[in-house]
Amino acid sequence: MNRPLRRLAMVVVAMFVLLVGGVSWVQFGQASALNNDTRNVRTLYREYGKPRGPIVVAGQAIASSTPSDDAFGYQRSYANGPLYSSVTGFYSVVNGPSGLESTENSVLSGTADSLFLTRLQDLITGKQPLGSSVELTINPAAQQAAWDALGDQRGAVVAIDPTTGAILAMVSKPGYDPNVLASHDTAAAGAAYKELLAADGNPLLNTTIKETYAPGSTFKLITAAAALESGRYTADTSIPSPTVLALPQTSATITNFGGETCGDGTTTTLTDALRISCNTAFAQLGMDLGQGALAAQADKFGFDDGSLAIPMSAAKSVFPSPLNAPQLAQSAIGQYSVSVTPLQMAMVSAAIANGGKLMTPYLVQTVRTADLDVVSQASPSVLSTAVSPATAATLRDMMISVVENGTGKAAKIPGIQVAGKTGTAQTTDQSAPHAWFTAFAPADAPRVAVAVLVEHGGTLGNEATGGLVAAPIAKAVMKAVLGK
Repeated sequence: MNRPLRRLAMVVVAMFVLLVGGVSWVQFGQASALNNDTRNVRTLYREYGKPRGPIVVAGQAIASSTPSDDAFGYQRSYANGPLYSSVTGFYSVVNGPSGLESTENSVLSGTADSLFLTRLQDLITGKQPLGSSVELTINPAAQQAAWDALGDQRGAVVAIDPTTGAILAMVSKPGYDPNVLASHDTAAAGAAYKELLAADGNPLLNTTIKETYAPGSTFKLITAAAALESGRYTADTSIPSPTVLALPQTSATITNFGGETCGDGTTTTLTDALRISCNTAFAQLGMDLGQGALAAQADKFGFDDGSLAIPMSAAKSVFPSPLNAPQLAQSAIGQYSVSVTPLQMAMVSAAIANGGKLMTPYLVQTVRTADLDVVSQASPSVLSTAVSPATAATLRDMMISVVENGTGKAAKIPGIQVAGKTGTAQTTDQSAPHAWFTAFAPADAPRVAVAVLVEHGGTLGNEATGGLVAAPIAKAVMKAVLGK
């Protein structure tokens, strides 16, 4: 063979190698990326061409797939869509998934690694692959009570079983209807999504876990816990409670709600300070305890943990650092830049209710195949030891006094002892304060812990307090769980 032919053969072989390598790379190396590319219409057809597993509450599907007459094969629909929107999220041809539809996508679609044997069996038998069902911990009566009690007010409600961490209610308002986003009319679904993005109150945001707020006086539970855990204070310890507290290093002062006097205007007990929510007493107490003690106690309740997922990821609740003395005083009463999710404040009450043990919150109870075989089941676990059993018992009794004859009287349930704490959190000079209430019941054998946030005082605006606005909502949710 002469030299030109050898060169030509080498070029042809090189081109062949490049061609085979390129095809192999596309078919194997880029297969996953191409299959998952949102622009790949065939991927959408494949996903929508088989039944997606239902999301189930108390035996009833709140999200399900039914056959459709279009190219997508199956239509996702939501029963009581707005009521459960903060839980389910949506599954959209145009906008993708959110909420549980996103975090549980692999089991709902039947592609999870845990379903490999099921998929293999379906392949062998020729059976159509089906997604798995996701059964939730939600108590439908509590969910409905939270939704109804919030009414048209912006806010959030979270209820937890303190002994397990199971989430019993999760409502964020304003809500939205996932059905309009799940529509196969792509133009209509896209327009609806844009409208919701621009809507007042950001209805697509699940504020129970994705938004943080100043907790106001509900944070006094953590300050009181730090004091009791220090060993230097008891429920009956007298602490300074001036009518006006002059803050060091500044000309600023802290006063009590409505300019009220705590105790004799000089001192009060720790129990009475919590019962009437005395700002000056807790601000001074926070400075006396120090930043380290408050930060450590907050962390034990779950603050500054960015890894919490229920399975949707939760925003991190924050106790700020570093702090000077005036900032520490403000932080001890839940102001300055302390920020929490409503879930976090429900966790605080849940830990106190559970003897100091904070259980990991979770929303998914069981995952089952279409043949009802259990794929996975939740197992309650301890997230942390927030306080000792003795401190938890003392805090419980102090919280009972808040409801029995303090700022939380609106949460009383006849025949049931309730432990709670109110909060009214200042926001800006131009905006009304947020109204908070967190509680658990029955106090002697807790079955539910709850946190309620009503943004900017709801219908009462600047006249709102946690006791007036948020406590009745918490009462309605607790009664629903307890069957009262």
